[in-house]
Amino acid sequence: MLVLFALTDKECKLPVEDRQRRFDIRREEWQMTKVDIISGFLGAGKTTFIKKLIDQVYAGEKLVLIENEFGEIGIDGGFLKDAGIEITEMNSGCICCTLVGDFSEALQKVLKEYEPDRVLIEPSGVGKLSDIVKAIENVKKNAEIEINGRITVVDGKKAKLYLKNFGEFFEDQVKHASTIVVSRTQMMTDEKIEECVHMLREENADAAIISTPWEELGKDAVCRALQRKAEIEELLENRDEHEDCHHGHGGGCCGHGEHGHQHGHGEGCCGHEEHGHDHGEGCCGHGHHDHHHADEVFTSWGRETAHKYTDEELDFLLKALSETDGYGTILRSKGIIPMEDGTWKQFDLVPEEYEVRAGQADYTGRVCVIGTNLKEEELRKLFHI
Repeated sequence: MLVLFALTDKECKLPVEDRQRRFDIRREEWQMTKVDIISGFLGAGKTTFIKKLIDQVYAGEKLVLIENEFGEIGIDGGFLKDAGIEITEMNSGCICCTLVGDFSEALQKVLKEYEPDRVLIEPSGVGKLSDIVKAIENVKKNAEIEINGRITVVDGKKAKLYLKNFGEFFEDQVKHASTIVVSRTQMMTDEKIEECVHMLREENADAAIISTPWEELGKDAVCRALQRKAEIEELLENRDEHEDCHHGHGGGCCGHGEHGHQHGHGEGCCGHEEHGHDHGEGCCGHGHHDHHHADEVFTSWGRETAHKYTDEELDFLLKALSETDGYGTILRSKGIIPMEDGTWKQFDLVPEEYEVRAGQADYTGRVCVIGTNLKEEELRKLFHI
């Protein structure tokens, strides 16, 4: 196989010694296993975008996906296994806090056993991208890997809502991305898309932002956005060097100042009226000046179920979760369940929206709900568990 390493026009004007050094760096990077992180807040569409990357951008490469679910029951694994990728699921917590040790071990094991061309890492939706990058950097001491891209998928319709109410987690994912992919833009007006992109630019002035609807994107367009990696990674790394993640003066654990975002009067985390929140507090009851691990703020509830649901039952429970606060503050719910007519259905839910599609039979039904202040007994009754 012939591999060409090209220098930019600017690099070609460097002294011979510097040009040789650049060539050596290119060769070394080519020999390393590339690691791409695809982060994004709950329900942003990470799994769908990963599928697009696998089909269009990484076709022909030997891939391994490390997937971390914040929840007790993994749902998405089957969707990606269909694409022929090895998956290591870690379901006991959040990769950015309780699983850093396990993550390091899992990544080294994957590199040794599979010798992949590329490792895709899909962190929990409430994971902090800055912490995940640090965990990978720690593995670099013992393995020949290179972070190829820090991709954050943002739900364009929910970005303003999540930034206002979960700035500590959402903002970190945006700030530390080299590429930001805005999902659901096909459901937004041009004005709303521009507003969203402007808001993201205020948080991250350097990242490439993909705002074109995904179905209109070809391989070349995605590659151009991802290939801005080199210059953006350098900017991000220089910025990170000047930030103390956990103890820097005036810096928060996300690597940014402790300024936070406050709630507007009367607004709750899902656009509903707030009850009993002090000004400046998030919907979890924590001020945004505080800094938390995901498992201090978010709760997951997951169960297996053999109950066979009717279409009416499924419609009722999804409306109850997405449109009311009777079961806590629901940020994300997903599941694959058996239906009374013998079929299986898979559902995905975010605040005020949900989608149902045909699913393949599994060994049993599984549901997962993520949010704050979850009412587990009421959820058990709702799902007939």
